[in-house]
Amino acid sequence: MWFFIVGLGALIPYSLMLLFVTFKMRKLFFLSKIKEKSKVGYFILLFLPAALLLISYLIDSVNSLLALTNFVVICSVCDLVCFIIRKIRKKERGKRYISGAIALGLTVIYLSLGVFFCYNVWKTDYSLTTKKDVKEPLTIIQISDSHMGTTFSGEKFLSYVETMSDANPDIVVITGDLVDNSTTKKDMVDACYALSKFNTKYGVYFVFGNHDKGSYASTNFTKEELIFELEKNGVIVLEDEVKLIGDSYYIVGRADASNKKRKSISELVSTLDQSKYIIVLNHQPNDYDNEEKAKVDLVLSGHTHGGQMIPIGLIGELSGADDKTYGYERRGETDFIVNSGISDWAIKFKTGTKSEWGYITISKE
Repeated sequence: MWFFIVGLGALIPYSLMLLFVTFKMRKLFFLSKIKEKSKVGYFILLFLPAALLLISYLIDSVNSLLALTNFVVICSVCDLVCFIIRKIRKKERGKRYISGAIALGLTVIYLSLGVFFCYNVWKTDYSLTTKKDVKEPLTIIQISDSHMGTTFSGEKFLSYVETMSDANPDIVVITGDLVDNSTTKKDMVDACYALSKFNTKYGVYFVFGNHDKGSYASTNFTKEELIFELEKNGVIVLEDEVKLIGDSYYIVGRADASNKKRKSISELVSTLDQSKYIIVLNHQPNDYDNEEKAKVDLVLSGHTHGGQMIPIGLIGELSGADDKTYGYERRGETDFIVNSGISDWAIKFKTGTKSEWGYITISKE
């Protein structure tokens, strides 16, 4: 219901942008010639782009809105640049359609790159060292924000798992949003089965994201069914729980920040042996100060999708919603890594970032 309400509300700015597109269409030189011969043909061609865009909105409101918004912004910038050039050259009017044509070309290129970086998946390497006396190095594969069914199915996920398995990780961690409200039960089951194909030394660990359960959770299956399928396939689900792996490493799985009952990080680590290396799985990267104060060694997060599209990531950090949007940061003695995600929720473009899985190596200095 909330998704329908938001979509309906977004129709207002979308309609205004459609009027903008129609206004730009009026400047196309060939329309004036058509108008002289057929007013019906003129009005059909004038409003055809707006009609097609409206249909695309009804089919996929999120991506249609993003595409049109980007065109309007780029078009406005091109108009401004052309205006400045005309003033510098002291020309009252150039070819009226040129800025719109440039804007359309730039938008197509920009969004095409966004689709490419969203649908293709890269491996990102991080090499970390520690002063702690770890008995052996640890290799971690981090998977985040697969949002099963958005850019690939549960069956396709298996092929990604097979590729990742070639890296021979000691442990695999899933830092939330394996599924979301649009994930079918079949995709969820297939994805959980795919995770069973990892051959690791210490297993596969999962923490909840804000989409796995709660207000964004799928209506196609329950949280209990998700947990059942994960555990049936050997995945260890952690929700404010800690596991010791080997003799040197703790895995601390935090409940998502949307869970009002979740424990503080200080509560979770208060009884742990601080001589061991402490790895925290926290879906949302927005508790850095407390995690640093708790003296954990590494925090792995997702949630932000690497900023998704310019300038969303910058807005997230400036607003204080996230401590970091993407990549690596060190605060004090704590390392932080935010993964951009192997897929996306609803949005099928990534600009300024790319889809990825992380490969993290931890060794003694």
